[in-house]
Amino acid sequence: MGKQIIIALSRTCGSGGREIGRELAKRLGIDFLDRELLDSIAEEKGVNPEKLRPFEEKARNLLISRTVRSIHGKHTNSPEEIVSQQQFDYILKKAQAGDSFVLIGRCGTQVLKDYPELVKVFVTGDSEHRIKRIMELFHMLRPEARNLIRKKDRQRKAYHNAYCSKKWGDPSAYDIMFSSSRLGVPGSVDLIMNYLDLRMAEEAKSPEEQKEDLDRNEV
Repeated sequence: MGKQIIIALSRTCGSGGREIGRELAKRLGIDFLDRELLDSIAEEKGVNPEKLRPFEEKARNLLISRTVRSIHGKHTNSPEEIVSQQQFDYILKKAQAGDSFVLIGRCGTQVLKDYPELVKVFVTGDSEHRIKRIMELFHMLRPEARNLIRKKDRQRKAYHNAYCSKKWGDPSAYDIMFSSSRLGVPGSVDLIMNYLDLRMAEEAKSPEEQKEDLDRNEV
């Protein structure tokens, strides 16, 4: 990997993905992009971020949204699509500027697919662990926590699949895919950091050394 580090982290609800991403960014000394991303966009546009937040990380709802004809006779996109595109543009500008960052969700695996520095991570967890975590975080009863997890995961899946060529949770779409249930946040961050070290060491090898490794491990 080069000097730029870009990590796109997708997660299931209750897996601790956001906390893992935040701690990872802190350890690496790079930016962390999550909910604050929308605040930055709203500041640039001169609008209240709370007006944009209901449409964040959501696929267009075909049942209740409709395409609106503008005063110029052209069709505009739904609010969900507009907010998504604004976020995609912001993320791309950060990458194009050479910035390093950890990005939570927001179709980073697709938006940043042309960047060789991109590391794609998917964090999940055991169902019981995720339910207990949501119960503790939001002081919910078990049925409420279970329903919230189902709702959030459906929403994230629909959003990702609306914009990405590979499906949400498809192992072939990620470099690392693991359960955080036994590792916790520190252990999960250690795992990703170890992967980064190994990847950088591998990329530092000469073509001859890489070929030797490939021949040695061929199955």
